[in-house]
This record gives sequence, structure tokens and C-alpha cells, in this order.
Amino acid sequence: MARATAHPDHQCISSEDIHGTEVYGADGKNIGEIDHLIIDKVSGRVAYAVMSFGGFVGLGHSHYPIPWAALTYDTSLAGFRTSITEQQLKDAPEFSDDSWQDRDWETRTHRYYGMPTYWEGRGGL
Repeated sequence: MARATAHPDHQCISSEDIHGTEVYGADGKNIGEIDHLIIDKVSGRVAYAVMSFGGFVGLGHSHYPIPWAALTYDTSLAGFRTSITEQQLKDAPEFSDDSWQDRDWETRTHRYYGMPTYWEGRGGL
């Protein structure tokens, strides 16, 4: 059971409960799960969900930050739905630990996924 179902009647959810929640593409196919969230320290908005996918028995998983605005919680799936495909994740702008300090990388990433930036429009909690 996805941890995001821990409190199905509540509007808010703990970041602990997001970890491991499945992510489904527009076709309903499972494309990964949420590993963790990235939160803007100044605004308090969720900026990214870092998705994990691929690998076998916990080995070889890849992690990809996607704009939080690219996800919509679907109660019927007890998970998140997105229009992002696995191939888009694989072809996304290269990510490194320094990317969080690079507004140009963030802008390119949001544009790549067709999402407004979290600092300019809908994009965070």
C-alpha cells in the first residue's frame, strides 16, 4: 500500500508519507515512485519531487527531480499521475548536486517539462 494513503481524508500530508508513493503516466502505467521532496527554504513551497525508477531489487535506481506542478494526486490510484514519460525522464536536463543553486538549470528543467516555475507561478504547496 502506498504511504500516501495513510490519511486519505486529510488535505495535507507529511513528507514521510510521500516517500514510496507510486507515480503513473497518462496511460496509467507505473513509471516510478517518489523518493523525496525538495522544498524552497525561503518560500516553503515544494519545488520538486525526486522520482526513482528503474533498477532491480533496489539496485541501479535512477533519481530524477521533476517539478512538483507536474504531479496530480489521483485518489483512485492512491498515487500521483503525470504526463511525463519515462523517456522524458531519461532525456531530462542533466542533474548534479550543484543544480539546486543554478536558477538557469531550474528554468531549463521546468521548460523541458512544460511546467511553470515554482517561483513564478503554480508550482508548490
